[in-house]
Amino acid sequence: MSFYNRLRTIQQRNNSLLCIGLDPDIAKLPPHLLNHSDPVGEFCCRIIQATSDLVCAYKLNLAFFEALGQQGWSTLHRVLSCIPPEIITIGDAKRGDIGNTATMYAQSLLDDFKFASTTVNAYMGEDSVRPFINNPEKGAFILAVTSNQGAKDFQYLKAKGKPLYEHVIAKGKKWNNHKNIGFVVGATRPGQLKRVRQLAPGMPLLIPGVGAQGGDVKLVVRYGCDTKGEMAIINASRSIIYASGGEGFAEAARAAASAMRDEMNSYRAKFF
Repeated sequence: MSFYNRLRTIQQRNNSLLCIGLDPDIAKLPPHLLNHSDPVGEFCCRIIQATSDLVCAYKLNLAFFEALGQQGWSTLHRVLSCIPPEIITIGDAKRGDIGNTATMYAQSLLDDFKFASTTVNAYMGEDSVRPFINNPEKGAFILAVTSNQGAKDFQYLKAKGKPLYEHVIAKGKKWNNHKNIGFVVGATRPGQLKRVRQLAPGMPLLIPGVGAQGGDVKLVVRYGCDTKGEMAIINASRSIIYASGGEGFAEAARAAASAMRDEMNSYRAKFF
């Protein structure tokens, strides 16, 4: 199944645009897990078990697993094995390097860890992205507009009368022969999100930044979805996974995820 079709299928099956970001900071885990042989893995798997019927995707931030040292790789494999196969997995590593190095990064993420998709940085051009998009079943989300303070250092610079991020969109569309490219657009940039959706009407958008980062869910749904009310992957991390610091953390995460999915769906019903 192509990446686009797989995404639509799970969004329709679970009636969800919600992506939960797994950013497991060991310093923030419930204290009772710290005696476990794999506290981060246990934390993530418990959240997955509690929420997998509410989401379309999980985004795993590789930095939080790499920070665990040698155990991080086995923990990452364990967490991925807990995710039902129909759910989209996103390896959030923002890789971007010369072609042969990019090939090795793609091999690690897509073949070894078997992520369904990745985040990539296109600053070095097509050959830095190509290894991630050769397989039509695997997706790549190219950084377009981010929410961080330094985003305007480069992303908004004018080139030939257009901001740089619009040139990134144009190139991504040109490279999209397998219909497996999407773009990353921060939820706290609704004006740019609206513009990106206009430029890429049928492509998936990974939209981090609702929840703890303060992105407006209503605007994200309105501007991020395609005409069917789909193809937006709206990510929330801390507001869900750290909804409780006690023994009932998984149940609290489910309640937070359910509330956010329902809020998104209320706006989908209104706009689409």
